[in-house]
Amino acid sequence: MQAVMLDVTGEGSPDGSLGLAERFQEQFPHIAVLLVTDRPNELGLSALRAGVRDLVEPGLPIDEIRWVLLRAIEANSAATADGQKATPEASGRVITVASPKGGVGKTTLATNLAVGLAQESPNGTVLVDLDIQFGDVAAALDLDPEYTLADAVHGAGLRDVTGLKTLLTKHRTGLHVLCGVKSPVEGDEITAEHVNTILGLLISEFRYVVIDTAPGMGPHTLAALDHTTDLVLTASLDVPSVRGLRKEMELLDELELPPATRHVAVNMVDRGGGLSLADVEATIGRKVDFAIPRSSKVMASTNRGRPILEDRGRDKVSKDLEQLVSRFRPTTVRKSGLSWSSRHRGAAS
Repeated sequence: MQAVMLDVTGEGSPDGSLGLAERFQEQFPHIAVLLVTDRPNELGLSALRAGVRDLVEPGLPIDEIRWVLLRAIEANSAATADGQKATPEASGRVITVASPKGGVGKTTLATNLAVGLAQESPNGTVLVDLDIQFGDVAAALDLDPEYTLADAVHGAGLRDVTGLKTLLTKHRTGLHVLCGVKSPVEGDEITAEHVNTILGLLISEFRYVVIDTAPGMGPHTLAALDHTTDLVLTASLDVPSVRGLRKEMELLDELELPPATRHVAVNMVDRGGGLSLADVEATIGRKVDFAIPRSSKVMASTNRGRPILEDRGRDKVSKDLEQLVSRFRPTTVRKSGLSWSSRHRGAAS
């Protein structure tokens, strides 16, 4: 399989390059066409219609260019004998951050995790706000998205990964973000099947897919778990949260989710609350993988919309968050994707 890259940077007209992309699509469909452009939002839909496989930003590191080329070639090679494109095989690492209750800093962990991974792979990392009605990933990253998850389920986002990528918001770190809906009413139309389709497309395109979920185990979270390679279970150091964590882990056992894929993170840890990490471990019957201390720096970073790992500090909370990110950085080792029969989902209803 082969690929060709067309340059449409600057203010010039893209018509010639898009026309050439169309001719490649018609005459040489086995060749993947990529478009180098500094106007991805403006040209995304036109490129999709012309048969462009992906958009590449100028100045992308060489390792990222190799990744984009590899994914484009692999996706193009999924053509069937009659010329119809098959769904490319999933290859991304999917990290879902979940918690039984709200207010435990789940979004803080998810945004820092995504920003940390984007420092290694800026064009290969996407963060999905799957707290359907009340997600605040956009606020945590100081983003004002033009498109949200609601647009993805009504437009080209469900049909083609290139169309879906035009709906992502680019963060200043290079991280791509599929932001949550602007109104809870918009969330009513988003189904678990929508989530399943969107995640399937993103996984085929990105090295890292980080998912911030709503509290509990609703249908959207269960749909995400079907794709999850790593599950970060989050709780704070208080009795209701820890008991909720134990119940959630018991439910995961009922759903036959392999324990090896789980990572337990206790957030907002301090010594004055009456509970210790040993108490948590005794309650849930396993070791805590990550303990993130309570810190005024976390609240300040949240209010500024600037995740702590964006600045790479040397304080303890920064180092502990960096340790969380480092758990998922190696890309040569990937756990098997998780899936179980839909009959198990009845246990969560």
